Amino acid sequence: MSESISTVAYIAASALFILSLGGLSKQETSQRGNLFGILGMVVAFVATALRSDVTGYGVLGAAIVPGAVIGAILAARVAMTEMPELVAVLHSFVGMAAVLVGVGNYLSPQSLSGVEATIHEIEILWESSLGQSPSRGRSWLLVNCAD
Repeated sequence: MSESISTVAYIAASALFILSLGGLSKQETSQRGNLFGILGMVVAFVATALRSDVTGYGVLGAAIVPGAVIGAILAARVAMTEMPELVAVLHSFVGMAAVLVGVGNYLSPQSLSGVEATIHEIEILWESSLGQSPSRGRSWLLVNCAD
């Protein structure tokens, strides 16, 4: 897949994610919002898998399969009255993913220098700091506020 097509696919996926958030804000439109979120994730995944620079399909599968299994198990076990707890757990996974993306960006070789390298390092620090804070905060709440 060419770079321009994958960029368009990522923009479309982003638009679907935004529509998903809007749809999930009301009970009447929540099913449509959920569908937009699923479609956005499928578009993003397919666009990533079809890129010419992606060769590690085993790694991609190793990342997707456990996430899908964990998500399906959690969604099947959680009652509607426990939905806030499920959302909190899933947000912690998103935060951990942001930290791992930051670590991966830091460890991957970059050909940046000067101000570009500084901006890149600040972005990685910011991303990792924001990503780890939901996990840390929710962990504190679970430990200190458990019934």
